Amino acid sequence: MVHSFSLQDFLLRARVLKLYRQALRIARRAPDHAQAELRQTIRQEIEKNRYCDDKQRIRFLLSEGLERVKDLDEMLDMQDFGSSN
Repeated sequence: MVHSFSLQDFLLRARVLKLYRQALRIARRAPDHAQAELRQTIRQEIEKNRYCDDKQRIRFLLSEGLERVKDLDEMLDMQDFGSSN
């Protein structure tokens, strides 16, 4: 079965995948003992909304996800800073 996506659907999907990849890249900077759990949590959050087709909700989830990824990135930066002193 061939799925037909509108341009808007395609662009939203691309943004979700970009967020997912970005989160996984940032998770690699977490301490070794926390990486697997963090990857699993990221995957679960994406999967939880996999079949959502409400574009407004997807945009909301994207903005929320970007904020959470930014917070994680900043938290890991603070850990790196503290451990280098």
